Amino acid sequence: MQASRRGEYTLDLWGVVLVLSLAIVPIVTSAPLYFSLTNQIAIGLTAALGVYVMLRLDLLAFTVPAFMAIGGYVAALLAKSGSTNLLALLAVSFLAPAVVAIPLGALVLRLKGVYFVFITFIFNEILQLILFETPDVTGGSNGIAGVPPASLFALDLSSPRMVVFVTVIVATVGAVLTLSVTQRFRPEFSSIEENETLTESLGVAVWLYRTIAFIASAGVSGLAGFALVNQLSTAHPSSFSSFSAINYIAYAFVGGRRTLLGAVIGSALLVVASNLFSAEGAYSAGLFGLLLIAVVVIAPTGLVGAVRQLLSARSPTGNRARA
Repeated sequence: MQASRRGEYTLDLWGVVLVLSLAIVPIVTSAPLYFSLTNQIAIGLTAALGVYVMLRLDLLAFTVPAFMAIGGYVAALLAKSGSTNLLALLAVSFLAPAVVAIPLGALVLRLKGVYFVFITFIFNEILQLILFETPDVTGGSNGIAGVPPASLFALDLSSPRMVVFVTVIVATVGAVLTLSVTQRFRPEFSSIEENETLTESLGVAVWLYRTIAFIASAGVSGLAGFALVNQLSTAHPSSFSSFSAINYIAYAFVGGRRTLLGAVIGSALLVVASNLFSAEGAYSAGLFGLLLIAVVVIAPTGLVGAVRQLLSARSPTGNRARA
C-alpha cells in the first residue's frame, strides 16, 4: 500500500513538472499555432484538475464550467476596475468560487451517484441564466469585453508570448494546489473512494473531506476561468457552457482518473487531437468520439493506468505476485 502511494505521489510530481515544462514553448518558438495549443492545453488541464479532485472521492462533478465562470468573471471585473496585478487576480479567481462552493456543497454533497451529477449539471444551467439576465454586472449576452491583460509590477504581460507564460503560471499554481490537497488527504480520500460506508462507520467525517475536495475543485476551476478570460480578453457566457464539462471529464478519464499526471496527459492528447481533427470539418466530432471510445476500450484505467499495469506486469515483483 505504501509503495502504491509513493508511486502515485511520484506520478503526481511528474504531472506538475510537465505543466511547468509548458513554459518552454514561448521560449523556443514564436509560432501563433504553438502559442494557441499551449494556452488550450494549460487551460484544459487546469479545468480537468477540478474534475480530478472530485474523482478522488468517486464523485463525478459537472460544476467545473460554473466555477470557471465565477473565477473568470470576478477576475474580469477586477481587471476592468484597474487592478490587473497577477497575484491579486490569481487570489480572487481562486477564492471567489471557493467561497461559493461552501454553501453549495452543504446542499449538493449530501447526494450521490446520478443525483449528484444531475444537480451539479443543473447548477451550470442556473449560472448561465444568471450571467445572461444580469447585464449590469456581467454584460449579459455581450459579456465583458476589453479585459486588460494581467500585469506584474512593472512587467508588461500583454504580448502573446507573455500571455502564454501567464497561462502556464496559472496552470502550475492549480497543479501545485491540487497536489497539496490530494496528497495531504490522500488516505482519507482513498478510503472514501473505496468504501464510503465503512469509512464513515470508522468515525471518519466523510462530509468534511467531501467539502474540502469540493472547495479545492472550485478554486482550481476558477483559476482556469481566469486563464481563459486573460487569453481571450473577454468574459462571455459561451466560454463556460455546461457541455464543456464533458471535455474536461474526458481529459481526466482518458489520461487516468487516479493521478494528476493522467489529467495532464489526457488534456494534452485530446486538445492536440481536437485541433488535428478540426481540419476534417464535418467529420471532426465523429473522429474525436472514435478516439475517446478507442482509448476507453483499450485502456479502461486511462493511459497512465494502462502503462502502470504494463510496467507492473513486466517487473520481477509483479511476476512473483502472479506466481
